[in-house]
Amino acid sequence: MRCFRVSRQNTFIIAEAGVNHNGSLKLAKQLVDVAVAAGADAVKFQTFQAEKVVSCFAPKAEYQCRTTGAGESQLEMVRKLELSAEQHAELVGYCRQKGIQFLSTPFDQESVDLLSCRFDLPLLKIPSGEITNGPLLLHIARTGKPVLLSTGMSALGEVETALSVLAFGYTRPEEEPSLAAFQAAYASAEGQQALQQKVTLLHCTTEYPAHFTDVNLRAMDTLRAAFGLPMGYSDHTPGIAVPVAAVARGATVIEKHFTLDRKLPGPDHRASLEPDELKQMVQAVRQVEQALGNGIKAPAPSEIKNMLVARRSLVASRAINKGEQFTLANLAVKRPGTGASPMLYWDCLGKRAVKNYLPDEQI
Repeated sequence: MRCFRVSRQNTFIIAEAGVNHNGSLKLAKQLVDVAVAAGADAVKFQTFQAEKVVSCFAPKAEYQCRTTGAGESQLEMVRKLELSAEQHAELVGYCRQKGIQFLSTPFDQESVDLLSCRFDLPLLKIPSGEITNGPLLLHIARTGKPVLLSTGMSALGEVETALSVLAFGYTRPEEEPSLAAFQAAYASAEGQQALQQKVTLLHCTTEYPAHFTDVNLRAMDTLRAAFGLPMGYSDHTPGIAVPVAAVARGATVIEKHFTLDRKLPGPDHRASLEPDELKQMVQAVRQVEQALGNGIKAPAPSEIKNMLVARRSLVASRAINKGEQFTLANLAVKRPGTGASPMLYWDCLGKRAVKNYLPDEQI
């Protein structure tokens, strides 16, 4: 199995195509091309068998009704967005050809097996809506694959419970599952080690689009403090400001929906970036990474040449004769900074000049 580790230096940027292909392989490939052109590290889709995920009685979400109408059921909508195993295989090959990592979110156990066994993806994404789906969490963990666990709509205790299932699945493949067994695995040293090696949490607000007032980026700090795991951010807000801010707050993974055109029909297009915006987001994230630096407060190499120009030195404010005392009246502080530091001003007061000084001559 290929290893996947989130880098602490470079943000792993996932261009979330999701279901914005509208069931069209041609459109899906165009989305891959956009992700490549933007400079994303991965392009991610969604893998599911509609009948195994959505019941015929499931209503649409409010945002889905707004974007696709209320005349069809959620199941009818989702059926049209499903990609076959053969279409997945073609997309995986296309991504390999284009030099970008193919990723997908599995929503059922058969889809987990498709992605982890047939395509051997380096990691799996667990969406926010599945954080309480214990059987799916367990099945994913027993693949041994690293995961991105999205935490939208969840409280801290629900995140811990989900992590306990993952810890159990990673470390106790033969043991019968139970809530008590999950808790024991989570509390164990080997369970915690497995989580540290394999799990990245994604803070998320599950609304499309998400309101800025609901984002609560400080929750990233809370999750990091509670679980000690790498933190990322899955964004549904308009524009690029919030994911860029998340990187500044320490996100190691950024996931952002994108589309070819927000006017296209479908549930997620309106809450997605268009191609130029995705490119701008990637560029902004990379700029922020460079700007974060190493945390050591010291002059940057580019600053050093300016220190002599911008700083000041001790100078004579008027002509000073040899033997004359330095006083408030004959000392001044002026540029450039090539002489004695003004921090020595008070030490000079009362001392006698060892030579004659002209006005503005450095002491």
